[in-house]
Amino acid sequence: MTFENSLEFARQLDAQDALKSYRDQFHFPKSMETGEQALYFTGNSLGLQPKSAKEYLQIELDDWAELGVEGHFHGRNPWFHYHKFFTEKAARLVGAQEEEVVLMNNLTVNLHLLMVSFYRPTQSRFKLLIEAGAFPSDQYAVASQARMHGFNADEAVVELVPREGEHTLRTEDILAKIDELGDSLALVMLPGVQYYTGQAFEMETITKKGHEVGAFVGWDLAHAAGNLELKLHDWDVDFAAWCTYKYLNSGPGSVSGAFVHIKHSELTDIPRFEGWWGNNEEERFKMEKGFVPMKGAQAWQLSNAPVFNMAIQKASLELFDEAGMPALRAKSDLLTAYMEFLINSLKDENGDPRFLIITPSDPKQRGAQLSILSLQYGKDLFDYITKKGVIADWRNPNVVRVAPVPMYNSFEDVYRFVEILGSYKQ
Repeated sequence: MTFENSLEFARQLDAQDALKSYRDQFHFPKSMETGEQALYFTGNSLGLQPKSAKEYLQIELDDWAELGVEGHFHGRNPWFHYHKFFTEKAARLVGAQEEEVVLMNNLTVNLHLLMVSFYRPTQSRFKLLIEAGAFPSDQYAVASQARMHGFNADEAVVELVPREGEHTLRTEDILAKIDELGDSLALVMLPGVQYYTGQAFEMETITKKGHEVGAFVGWDLAHAAGNLELKLHDWDVDFAAWCTYKYLNSGPGSVSGAFVHIKHSELTDIPRFEGWWGNNEEERFKMEKGFVPMKGAQAWQLSNAPVFNMAIQKASLELFDEAGMPALRAKSDLLTAYMEFLINSLKDENGDPRFLIITPSDPKQRGAQLSILSLQYGKDLFDYITKKGVIADWRNPNVVRVAPVPMYNSFEDVYRFVEILGSYKQ
């Protein structure tokens, strides 16, 4: 498509958007600076509230009020197996079989629980591979797992670093590092989308290479679930976890998703922390010794469902299942490409670019995020766009992260954001 830098063209794209009605199904906050509806581009940090969330949550509050403990079995959505009401949709979202997915806990809790099972170091095979500059929670998690097994984290944790002068990792360099580590590599754990640069990794290729050297491969999908088209089962991923409060719009600190490939469900020697909600539900209330695991990912559950959080995720997943990830990805590619085109058109008096987008330009290597490196300005730029009604995200030393989310952002949003960005003067 040939883009045009005009409000009229942006509105033309919105008129042609088959998903435009979903925008009206979300609440947009007002800017604290202008008092007007904000230009919201932080769905990669906290997604907007679905208007249906209140209704879904109210059902559970009403059943609690009217039924008390009986809501576990006699509520409109019995809480005893509440997670099952949307497991099918969650599985479809990440390209999994239904038995491979469960929603439980929070993201880092799930990563730790899964690493108990899939980081199984020996004296010769003990290294964990992550990317340099990983989200701090992932850094802390892998380092603490290494220490728990008696290893020096500085020796066990290997970080992938971009080539000099580059901002993102090349797939061939990731594969080469896996080959180099070889039979010393116990676990590859990378993000589906890197939070800072917005780079999407070639998950299938990397997973295959990790398996070739005998390592397990897991993925942190915090910035990928609800953003990319995923095929976790077909890609033979060992495990994955994701939060639901970013692109999946289920509210701050909400429940996390977990995936365990079905091939691992029948293994009897797999180490796992166990709790009563992972025990066979037919025997759960016998209160007897002897853990009999649920089939698939449900065996990793520890406790009963956080119903109120899950109610909002249930509301959001209804929208995702209705819209479909292929359609959302198609719109996302177009939204992000349009934003890229507009930002690249911003030049200084010498005709040089005012900003550098460090997110890969190849749509296959990014999701609904552009990380904009401010070549000439500091945080004053971010403060300026905030005062103009933009809700975006600043990362030191000089990156503005923006996420044009296909579920609710418009092409006009994108145009107006770049117009504000370009109007900044020091």
